[in-house]
Amino acid sequence: MAMPRSAMKLLLSRPKVPAPLDPNFSPLILAKRQYLEAAKGCKDELHWALPRSDGCGRYTLPVFPEGSEEAEASSYLAGVLIQEMIWQRSASGLMLCGPPGICNKLKADFSVGGAYEFEITSMPNVCGTPDATFSVTIVASPADLPAAKDTPQVCGKDASGCRLAFDLGKSDIKTVAVQDNVVLDSKETEWDVTNPDPDYHFYAILAAMKDTAAKLPKIEAIGGSATGTISPDNEATWCDIFPNVPKDVYKAKVVDIFKRLAKEMAGDVPLKVINDGEVTALAAVAKIKSGNVLGISMGSSEGGGYANADGNLMGWINELCYIKLDLNPEAPTDPWTKGAHTGTSHMYLGQRGATKLAAKAGVDLPQNYIYPHPDMCTIKHEDHAQCLKLIQ
Repeated sequence: MAMPRSAMKLLLSRPKVPAPLDPNFSPLILAKRQYLEAAKGCKDELHWALPRSDGCGRYTLPVFPEGSEEAEASSYLAGVLIQEMIWQRSASGLMLCGPPGICNKLKADFSVGGAYEFEITSMPNVCGTPDATFSVTIVASPADLPAAKDTPQVCGKDASGCRLAFDLGKSDIKTVAVQDNVVLDSKETEWDVTNPDPDYHFYAILAAMKDTAAKLPKIEAIGGSATGTISPDNEATWCDIFPNVPKDVYKAKVVDIFKRLAKEMAGDVPLKVINDGEVTALAAVAKIKSGNVLGISMGSSEGGGYANADGNLMGWINELCYIKLDLNPEAPTDPWTKGAHTGTSHMYLGQRGATKLAAKAGVDLPQNYIYPHPDMCTIKHEDHAQCLKLIQ
């Protein structure tokens, strides 16, 4: 969605130290700080709730009076922050309470044909309810909104015994064999996540796991991580490492892929699979012996995870790669949202943050590796991996 010109005055803010290769980079966090400072005296508030099966996200934003020059900044920033919370926690719908004008504007934005159509059509799949419809409702009072709620999840951090682990990224499959907290072997195996055949994915992962597991005397537990939404029961509810698998085939052969892999490898041993960014957060908790940790994993794309004060996960989806990081109106689009948004985190925290700027940095590249050549604007990662090698 294009930022209204009236909103640019309040929301566009460059860092004091500009990015040399991206001088118009305009971070969302600076826009939010600038807006909240300007809105300190506002009496109107916008409240929203994002309910999900095991919780609810809540937020309150001070907003400028309807009809004022700054009102468009309020509706624009509210949309961006709602989008951020949706990809942080997931949502089955959106509930709004506040001035009628901004509520009706946001209801239109979070509808089919609106600025956030990608979000409202993705969420039913993300939540494991592909036949449901994302609803947007406006209520009369904040008291009519559900209370904020999270469902913390305790994850074990012990690595004793004989354990096999895998991490499924958009460029490669990483596998690790661990015995009594000691890494015996690890391996990276390149694969093509764009392949539409789920059997290709199953056997590629299985082969990598078997090769690494050969170093173990036995397998007593299996742990894994992948991009996307993983259910508490280890189901691949919505994983964008299988982007081209047809929907009906996905439900039949991908949703239970982790369970089938574990059974093929080691029978009924304990299994736990979580989001790749959440692994980063838990690793940080284990390392620094403290909670309230945001973990960010930067690979082919970007993963994120948050652990609370007790070092537990929050039951969030943490798909931070889809949130808007840069408000610069000329920020790049990304292939995952099919051009629906600009400035998403995909394009900054990960492989593409480097490859899109490589030519500007003076790296000698083939023509088709120079962004925005069409070869560099697809969900395929091979060209980016090769470009990254040239940068290194």
